[in-house]
Amino acid sequence: MAIRLYRAYTPGTRNRTVSTFHEITRKSPEKSLLQKQHKKKGHNNQGKITCRHKGGGHKKRYRIIDFRRNKVGMQAKVASIEYDPNRNARIALVHYQDGEKRYILHPRSLEINSIIMSGPEAPIEVGNALPLYCIPLGTAVHNIELTPGKGGQIVRSAGTYAQIVAKEGNFVTLKLPSGEVRLIHNLCYASIGQIGNIDASNITIGKAGRNRWLGKKPTVRGVVMNPVDHPHGGGEGRSPIGKSHPVTPWGKPALGIKTRKSKKYSNAHILRRRK
Repeated sequence: MAIRLYRAYTPGTRNRTVSTFHEITRKSPEKSLLQKQHKKKGHNNQGKITCRHKGGGHKKRYRIIDFRRNKVGMQAKVASIEYDPNRNARIALVHYQDGEKRYILHPRSLEINSIIMSGPEAPIEVGNALPLYCIPLGTAVHNIELTPGKGGQIVRSAGTYAQIVAKEGNFVTLKLPSGEVRLIHNLCYASIGQIGNIDASNITIGKAGRNRWLGKKPTVRGVVMNPVDHPHGGGEGRSPIGKSHPVTPWGKPALGIKTRKSKKYSNAHILRRRK
């Protein structure tokens, strides 16, 4: 992936960067793999806002992605590489030998007309999905299951990959992109390679309106509010928050406070926490 830079011929193009989309080979999505997407805009089933700063955004349809990769032993041919508005990674349309079409996450260096496969007998090549016990040490993997058969849940973002560090008993040790080292059952499937679109994290939004296209509404700092609206509010002129540590609008600690449950069932599988 490459990034296109703009000259500052308007304030909105100053420091603005976008993807060149040079890897995209098809503009219109596969209709049979589309789904309507209702935007909740941060509201729950009672209509109350439970997640602030969401709303608006461009209308888009959901692409049904095959995270399970459960067509074991059947080869598929990569037909096209497409843009997905619901994620920062690209997706690849694959045609199976029985005629079925599916979308998968597009790994880096997977080309058109490449042959991919799932199952323990699949070769160790980019795009193939295998159980973790079949993958050699040191291999970069993505779209990793946490529960066998449930489908990939982690390492699905653009440019990310996990590395297989060790194998012992029924578990495989993985080093995740966050730096966390954890155990995952060796029957869980993972796909070989690094997710494509590796420069996604280097894109600069450039203007507020572009965030509105993405469905993100403006965020007002608590320190500029009144005391009735936020614990950080009030004071004369530019004042500090007036507390020993930052808090949320509802008084709970914020910014750097760990929120993971201390007795969560999967804590035993984490060998080293992320930084």
